[in-house]
Amino acid sequence: MTTMARFVPFRSAVSDVAVLQNRLNSIFNDFARPNGDMQESLMAGNFIPAVDIYEDEQKLLLKLEVPGVKQENLDVRFENQTLTVKGERRFENEEKEENFHRIERQYGTFVRSFTLPATVDTGAIQARYDAGVLTIQLAKKEAAKPKQVKVEIGSGSAQPVQSGPKHVEGSIAA
Repeated sequence: MTTMARFVPFRSAVSDVAVLQNRLNSIFNDFARPNGDMQESLMAGNFIPAVDIYEDEQKLLLKLEVPGVKQENLDVRFENQTLTVKGERRFENEEKEENFHRIERQYGTFVRSFTLPATVDTGAIQARYDAGVLTIQLAKKEAAKPKQVKVEIGSGSAQPVQSGPKHVEGSIAA
């Protein structure tokens, strides 16, 4: 008795097309991400780490997702209102490449640059790296922080300016 096996002529071609489609989707998703209010430029690199940008009255906060990048392979610089983050994730050749079934993580170098607003205090930049996330905190200049002036109704005396987002009854934001 002979055992018959089903022959699917395009099986490997279908899986190759799926891999290509996933890679193209990844490329288009990287370029479709909104940039927010800051101007950003992407320079040549092997991969582009995702970034979250948060802003409040006191600071601007950037969180770059860089798992597998060693702290000594990260470089954060600020020059001419431009914050540049460079790094490298190296492929550790502990196993033979031909033994891998799939390699999806991206390796190599990256460069991300952000043009920062003039409201950032360049003397108060802090960077912290923890659990694969690089957090860069940029404090705002005092002049950029919101201030309120208390207005007394029926009185001729003005009150001093208060810093911070304090709400006082009968006040007007300046």
